[in-house]
Amino acid sequence: MVRFLLHYGIHLLLPVAVGYLFYKEQRARAILILLGGMLIDLDHLLATPIYDPLRCSIGFHPLHSYVAIGAYLLLLCFPKTRIFGWALCIHILADLTDCYYPLL
Repeated sequence: MVRFLLHYGIHLLLPVAVGYLFYKEQRARAILILLGGMLIDLDHLLATPIYDPLRCSIGFHPLHSYVAIGAYLLLLCFPKTRIFGWALCIHILADLTDCYYPLL
């Protein structure tokens, strides 16, 4: 239950908090973009099984690869793409908790 709350708390609550606190001019738009970072989970459709609760997504799925993560970090460097970088990095952070949760 703790793992579920941690994972989905980061997926859902952290984007809302970031949008609310740092994008005051366009909160609703920012929150929608930040929540849209979950769309990279579409790459799970390429895996068999589609969902495996014991699988670490990082490095396994194409949009969760280390190259993709590097690109997401690069998006943070430019003002016009920064919010998309945050959306994707928050998503990766949430998925990273699944990789390390057994060690906690």
